[in-house]
Amino acid sequence: MAASRATALRVVEEEELRSPGLRERKKARLREQIFVTAIKMFRKRGYRATRIEDIVRALEISQPTFFRYFPDKEAVLREVGKRGFGRLVALQKYLLSIDGPSPKRLGMLYSSMARDIEADPHLWRAVVLAGGSDPLRSTDPDFHRLEQTQFRLLRDLIADGQRRGEVTRAFTPQHLAECMEGLAATAVVEWAAELNGSRDLSKRMGSTVQFFLRGTKP
Repeated sequence: MAASRATALRVVEEEELRSPGLRERKKARLREQIFVTAIKMFRKRGYRATRIEDIVRALEISQPTFFRYFPDKEAVLREVGKRGFGRLVALQKYLLSIDGPSPKRLGMLYSSMARDIEADPHLWRAVVLAGGSDPLRSTDPDFHRLEQTQFRLLRDLIADGQRRGEVTRAFTPQHLAECMEGLAATAVVEWAAELNGSRDLSKRMGSTVQFFLRGTKP
């Protein structure tokens, strides 16, 4: 009887595995398990001290299985960066949907980003210093699309400020968005490397946004 049940279960599992939708869901779940386990280890042991061998041993999977989902350890950090961009895009869409002074909305955007990073400082330092927040270092097309969407939304936010007479029209929204992105990126990198006493990202980012807004007043 037990043998019959085992045979029946095996048949069901084989049928499920032949279903493309189920296979994709299983792959997505395993990828997420690898990601979550790796992040937990990075937080506990540190990124450099964590080996791929440690991750696969904890999950009881093989290294080839790990590499099917992440080509290297840095790819896990790039996934953190990608998800960070996703949260930023969601916030930008919300800020563009509400009415209010553009300088205030710009400040809300970057202060939220700084708080998100500071909530997990050790992990984000590893992400930034390894280039995991730089879409140009990723081969993931979704990451590139997110980055392009994020920049377009920032440009639209600045353009809205120009229409309201809150931001100078002397430069294009594209150029101003590039400048703001460059200033913000520098602030994050200096925070991650603790350069120039940059230990308080929220404070540094607030000063960065104020500097940009003063320079772009009409």
